[in-house]
Amino acid sequence: MAIRVVVADDQAAVREALRMVLDGEPDIEVVGEAASGAEAVHVTLVRRPDVVVMDLRMPHGDGIAAITRLSGASANIPAPNVPAPNVPAPKILALTTFDVDEYLFGALAAGAGGFLLKDSDPALLLDAVRGLHEGRGLIDPKVAGRLIARFARLSPRPVPHRVDQLTAREREVLAHVVRGLSNAEIAGALTIEEGTVKTHVARILTKLGLRTRVHAVIYAYEHGLAQ
Repeated sequence: MAIRVVVADDQAAVREALRMVLDGEPDIEVVGEAASGAEAVHVTLVRRPDVVVMDLRMPHGDGIAAITRLSGASANIPAPNVPAPNVPAPKILALTTFDVDEYLFGALAAGAGGFLLKDSDPALLLDAVRGLHEGRGLIDPKVAGRLIARFARLSPRPVPHRVDQLTAREREVLAHVVRGLSNAEIAGALTIEEGTVKTHVARILTKLGLRTRVHAVIYAYEHGLAQ
């Protein structure tokens, strides 16, 4: 089944370019478009995509406000006259022209699972959409260093009790996720099956109340679980 995507950007030319890149892939289907933050929320709640590619600067409710609205439980609030099926919130890829920390940290804090600059290679966009659908976040390499540096400077918060729910193996897997290893690389490092790694990652996210690997990395840095 194809990955269902909604594209939100206030510029028609950008939406068309994104649609061409995404719809050109056999495993991805663009099922809706939006030109504003408010429209992005409405179209997403109606079309129920797997992934939303969200521009951060749009009129009538910017992208970060829309991400906040769609993240977590808020995604289960129905649009007008639309039934609310019990489906998970979509994964959100933040997209922006502006390489500034305000957008990077704001989008991730609001619930985005990935962050790309608009001048990124189209292949990176496709990787990000596929990765988010599989529960893997992707941060544009041009800004990833600043993200890690910011969390490295933070004083760790107290470790929540939910961390105690992690098994020793899950902690090992989390440590490798923080290092940026893929499931296949983690499987090789721990001499286990890739499917087993995928299961461990899913359990880690569930136990910690997180949505993507990016959020797991941020969580680990925030609570002193990563150095």
